[in-house]
Amino acid sequence: MLYTETMDKEAQVRVARIGAGESSLFDHGERPSRLRQIRKVASRIGSDIKYWFQTTADGIQEWTPFFLIVSYFVFSVCVYMVATPGVIKVFWFVYLMTNTYIAGVTVVEALMSVGPYHDSKKAADKVAKNNWTFPSPDDELLTLDVCFVAYLPNEQDIILDRIHYLLDKIVYPKNKLRIIILYNTPYPIEPLESHMRDLATKHSQLSIIKVPNSKSKADNLNYYCSLETFADVSAIFDCDHYPHPYGPRWAIERFMANEDIETVQGRCVVFNADENVMTAMIAVEFDKIYAVSHPGRASMFDFGLFCGSNGYWKTSLLRELKMDGSMLTEDIDSALRAFSRGANVVHDLNVVSYELAPTTWLAFWKQRLRWSQGWAQASYRHIHLVWSRSHPGRKRTLTQRFGLLSLLYIRESSYYLITQYFCLVISIVITEFPKSGEDLLRLVFFQYPVAYWLFIARYGRCPHVRRKN
Repeated sequence: MLYTETMDKEAQVRVARIGAGESSLFDHGERPSRLRQIRKVASRIGSDIKYWFQTTADGIQEWTPFFLIVSYFVFSVCVYMVATPGVIKVFWFVYLMTNTYIAGVTVVEALMSVGPYHDSKKAADKVAKNNWTFPSPDDELLTLDVCFVAYLPNEQDIILDRIHYLLDKIVYPKNKLRIIILYNTPYPIEPLESHMRDLATKHSQLSIIKVPNSKSKADNLNYYCSLETFADVSAIFDCDHYPHPYGPRWAIERFMANEDIETVQGRCVVFNADENVMTAMIAVEFDKIYAVSHPGRASMFDFGLFCGSNGYWKTSLLRELKMDGSMLTEDIDSALRAFSRGANVVHDLNVVSYELAPTTWLAFWKQRLRWSQGWAQASYRHIHLVWSRSHPGRKRTLTQRFGLLSLLYIRESSYYLITQYFCLVISIVITEFPKSGEDLLRLVFFQYPVAYWLFIARYGRCPHVRRKN
């Protein structure tokens, strides 16, 4: 009775306090005051505003290049629509000559690539006949660091597969091989990161390095260059690659055969070519680039280039040059800085690595936009190598200077001139839409420089571009 009466009195006191505007004892001070509610709402509104502002800014940044390119095409077509016939002839001649030069260089590169192809095939056949016994003994091989660079949020689904592949498939003495995973991530990704660290404890040749404060591939590689490593050669791969099991061995054999070689660039092959039509076309393009253009250009102009992945560097040179994070294509920038030093870079078709091609048009657009901007940036930065002095002790020959001019100026300009050529044709279609088969035939042949030159060779005269007054 005493306990019940006491509880009743306490309840009456509490009810009286609530009636007087005091907080309930059962709330324990958790009921938010009006000021706290206002702050909470303001914080939520601020977070929403920040989110939408960031989303809008990202959208503008992502779509601005697209709208600029569309504006570029529209403006160019309009310019040609109002241009005089004389001006059109001048533009046509410039575009024709530039495209003819690029086509001619491409043909010469293809012819020059036949030699490296036969050399690589001959070397592969010789090793295969010897039951894959390479010229250099295992105990005399150079020490090698295979560096895989990853941005974990984007590549978290494939990185474990690549680690297991490297551990199980690469044919190279384990006491001379170290597999280094250099990754960065803006937030922890578990249990993936813990799993990778567990693998490192089980495999002595595996190192997992989460690069602090890294925001790019350049940051990851520069961090690697700051580490104490005794590797003679450092290989660089993007995370989507599968190096051929004998790829590292082929690269090291090139270093062993010629001590003057400082970088070996391998051949990259697209392994998801059957995904769709776009990946099939990219696979053809990559074969043309890595199996034809690069070795052909190296033979023709006497210099090679590191292409970003499946490249093997002497560690001392990589440490000296590092990567410039301010460049959109830091790999091309480092390759041109190596060229400025007179570094001996070779392309080896037996050093094969398989990589993924973009599977969507949006991913393809972003990749090529970055490449285009990066090449333009690197070309502007290094075009002076055509006329500037050579590095002490490493003379830059006239052939190399012309090759660099062809690569950084004429080739880069040709892409813009080809788009202008396209705009010129569109303007003619708009202003002089073909009304007969003859007009259509003339318009079709006007669009193809090869057919233009065939007309010259066959008839001994040039078909003129006619525009109505």
